[in-house]
Amino acid sequence: MKLTPMSPNCGVEISGVSLANCSDAEMSEIKQAIYEHGVAMFRGQDFSPEDHIAFAKRWGGIDINNYFPLQDKYPEIAIVRKKPDQVTNIGGAWHTDHSYDQIPAMGSILVARELPPKGGDTLFAHMGAAYDSLPDELKAEIEGLEAFHTADHVYQEGGIYAQTDMGGELRGQDLKTGAVHPVVIRHPHTGRKLLYVNSAFTINFVGKSREESLPLLQKLLAAAVRDDNQCRVEWEPGTVAIWDNRTTWHNALNDYQGYYREMHRITLSGEALAA
Repeated sequence: MKLTPMSPNCGVEISGVSLANCSDAEMSEIKQAIYEHGVAMFRGQDFSPEDHIAFAKRWGGIDINNYFPLQDKYPEIAIVRKKPDQVTNIGGAWHTDHSYDQIPAMGSILVARELPPKGGDTLFAHMGAAYDSLPDELKAEIEGLEAFHTADHVYQEGGIYAQTDMGGELRGQDLKTGAVHPVVIRHPHTGRKLLYVNSAFTINFVGKSREESLPLLQKLLAAAVRDDNQCRVEWEPGTVAIWDNRTTWHNALNDYQGYYREMHRITLSGEALAA
């Protein structure tokens, strides 16, 4: 098994391993690489839906997605797709999945199933590198702060997606979400400090209104997506990406209008976050 960094601060490409048949030792090394680098990309994988589910269960629990279409035969697998005539895509802005849950998802395993001839890459940004890049006075300002996260403005009836041509495919419009998390968390396996806010789901700092929170929040969001924090996953048939939601943000690029794209995602259960 070979690990090749994708960029100086984010991402690793792992080769020489079959995810469907990896040993316990290889699995342990894969997990540690993802905890540290945020996202790992694997090429040339023969990875059936049954393999996808079995591999996910080796991480622990699976979170069934409340919003995306699910595979009829395999409800553990959420379908992330964009049809040729659709303009909006799912996940086309910087975010981290499920930060609006009381116990956010650990991460996801995303498998390329049908791709456009070009485009549709996914960008990732490392929140450990983002935190490290902050000036000392900004680190001091956010020490001990908590923030409120919700997805209601995105998925509810009348929300952001409901106003697009993607809205009719999504579920869960009647769900209510909301969670409070530290603005800076420690990764439960590496101990590294991570910035834990995101532009999609973080609404305000506890004790402050949205308007009062925005100046500081915007500073943090800008630091998070600095070019030197990022890497890019270029999808091709047989590509699998696994990421840690605590360590990364991601952004699915929407640059393939007129073509079909379908990805299969399993979301991995997480653990309570702590500063």
